[in-house]
Amino acid sequence: MPPLSPVGIFHTLFGVIALVSAAYAFFKYGKIRSSNRASQIYLATTLLTAVTALTIFRHGGFNAAHGLAILTCAAVVLGFLLERTNLLKSLTRYVVALCYGASVLFHLLPTATEFLTRFPIGAPRVSSLQDPLLQQTFAIIAAIWAVFMVIQLVSFRVRRKAS
Repeated sequence: MPPLSPVGIFHTLFGVIALVSAAYAFFKYGKIRSSNRASQIYLATTLLTAVTALTIFRHGGFNAAHGLAILTCAAVVLGFLLERTNLLKSLTRYVVALCYGASVLFHLLPTATEFLTRFPIGAPRVSSLQDPLLQQTFAIIAAIWAVFMVIQLVSFRVRRKAS
């Protein structure tokens, strides 16, 4: 496996910062919103990570990771615009949560792929995107993500009814 390029190092560093700040924002505030510092760090580093992903072609040409990078940018921008405009009225907070939450999911899938195709060094766990271990990992990530999203969306509803 070739070592990371300078862009790859930058991409990886900001990707890790993004995921840590997303986890912090979720556990501290119960959501990702541009109104708190952790979420601001998440949104900025997520965009940097997604944009740099579009310049990495380790597996040849355009691939699923590039598609996820585009979807990540779209989800962050849409979430940010909706958060600022309140265009959808009472649904805004739910759609913003889904947008920002989707961007986390779009981060985690290529992260798992890169991790499992690189480590352990010299004998990575998986060798292709079709490997059953990778597919199982994707399913677990998606299930955990769905649970967190349901918790978040239900908490919005509970808070709304309580107020």
